[in-house]
Amino acid sequence: MLKGRLPQLKSTGRRAMAAAPAAMAVTLAAMGVAMSASSSPRPDLDRTAETVARLTGGDLTPRGLQAVMGRLDAGQLAVARRHDPALKLPELYGLTPGWESLTLGGKPTLDQGVSGLAAQQLNAAMPTAFGALQPAMPFDLRPATEADRKRALRCLTQAVYYESALEPTEGQEGVAQVVLNRVRDPNFPSTVCGVVYQGAERTTGCQFSFTCDGALARSPVPWAWDRAARVAERALSGHVATRVGTATHYHADYVHPWWSPTLAKITQVGAHIFYRWKGAPGETAAFAQKSAGREPIIDEARFARSRVLLATAADSVEAALADMPSGQLRTVEIDGQTRVVGVASLGGRRQASKEEIAAINERLKAFETGVAAPSVVAAPPPTGVTPMAVEEVGKPKA
Repeated sequence: MLKGRLPQLKSTGRRAMAAAPAAMAVTLAAMGVAMSASSSPRPDLDRTAETVARLTGGDLTPRGLQAVMGRLDAGQLAVARRHDPALKLPELYGLTPGWESLTLGGKPTLDQGVSGLAAQQLNAAMPTAFGALQPAMPFDLRPATEADRKRALRCLTQAVYYESALEPTEGQEGVAQVVLNRVRDPNFPSTVCGVVYQGAERTTGCQFSFTCDGALARSPVPWAWDRAARVAERALSGHVATRVGTATHYHADYVHPWWSPTLAKITQVGAHIFYRWKGAPGETAAFAQKSAGREPIIDEARFARSRVLLATAADSVEAALADMPSGQLRTVEIDGQTRVVGVASLGGRRQASKEEIAAINERLKAFETGVAAPSVVAAPPPTGVTPMAVEEVGKPKA
């Protein structure tokens, strides 16, 4: 009798999964409770399947599954909820008991977009997608002129340097591979510089953070730049990063962006986790876009412009935005909460003053010589900005 019911149970499970994953977890957990509570699982499994069918009337939407949930006692409902992924319970992520106090970074969150140790745990728990690694073809640049080749090389070198200067060689090659994969992906621009600087000209965000966070205002370290340039040169000459294949996305392992579950995880190289599109868009054959050959001229000075944050107090967002120049952000305190309003301009971090640089050099000198450096009194924060304590994670003991 059980054998005859298996196809029906499988079909029921598939339909429930498509209709309401969270409610389905409650239903299937209830079936598990029924099976474990009896010494004769076959009849109980049969009766459970028949009960589910009778109570739902074949309706496996959340409304139909609510009828099943209503018949669970408190113990069965507790077991079901314990296995409900929508509740984001700590044990579902394999967190050690006492995780709230064990982590150095404070109590982590289970929400999407987390960072720190919690993100590393979630990233490690996400398995590599089966068959995700697909071979990438050697890149064929075919520049229209020598100037176009130099521009492509510089843009790719910038991506490798600012995104992965301290990564192992394989990690840098993976970053370069992602850029070149995007050039051949119809979803992205058909030039190297176009891919690297995509979104940097808009106020809605950039694809590579260094093009809009002011990193370009800092001169690169010569030896690290030369290393990144060698990686970029090899990639443009046809070298393939076989470990990442057709990857089009990546992120550092200490963040867990909301989009990572929507892509197929390939592997981790160094601190970066690489992903590709799911299904046919991530297959080798999908990367058929030809390089345009003519690289855009990038106004690097524009994208290296500093961003000024103004601090003030306001009664509402509308009041904070009043008379504010376009392309600026303003830090405001509204109802006791600090918020940043406005449209972000392109550009970067605040430059240190001469006094701050001198103090930093004194501390570095004291560290190297072992002599205690003079104490430095930090400047008070600007009016309207909420000061926040900085927790030094991993600081060695004195």
